[in-house]
Amino acid sequence: MNREALLNNIREWRERIGEASARWGGAEICAVSKTIDAETINMAREGGIRILGENRVQELLGKLDSLDPGFEMHLIGRLQTNKVKYIVDKVAMVQSLDREELARELSRRTVAAGVELPVLVQVNIGREAQKAGVAEEGLLPFVRLCGALPGIRVQGLMAIMPAADDPEAVRPLFRAMRGWFERLRDADIDGVEMRTLSMGMSDDCIVAAQEGATMVRLGRALFGARPAKI
Repeated sequence: MNREALLNNIREWRERIGEASARWGGAEICAVSKTIDAETINMAREGGIRILGENRVQELLGKLDSLDPGFEMHLIGRLQTNKVKYIVDKVAMVQSLDREELARELSRRTVAAGVELPVLVQVNIGREAQKAGVAEEGLLPFVRLCGALPGIRVQGLMAIMPAADDPEAVRPLFRAMRGWFERLRDADIDGVEMRTLSMGMSDDCIVAAQEGATMVRLGRALFGARPAKI
């Protein structure tokens, strides 16, 4: 994608997301840079993109030295415990904390590295067997557990919605996520500060923004169709 097309896409989506999320105070774009080359990603910085989301540890590490240092890197894909050691001091946030084993490994590695790492708890709001995430009935105890662990700081929630031809079909799930975000924020749990609600992608981000997302994750909407794996 050329520079002009990318910057136009960013401008258009920032405006649309801004309008859709105005009642909530706005939503930030996390640019999903999976399979996108570093040169193209760096052009997005000119358009005001501040946060990058990478799905795979290996790809994130391979690009890191070539990326504009002004980007804030987030790991948004499922994280294996044996990969934690490679990223605890490389990313600004892990958005995909989905199980106790991972929480404890993140805590162990961050303490050893002398860093604190913000995390989002991933919620399987659509109850899809093939997707990661904490079930609603286990969310409160899991958040409490994570809040008590040293080295990690729970700063919000993340969700990936079921695929739907019509984004309106998943509006109730976005609304339910906002409900959980507010309940956990108001619960005043030690070690937990609900600041970020990351939900909505290229096909359903407008509905997500309307229902209270503070961050949407956009890949194809900004960069166009994905090229082959790099």
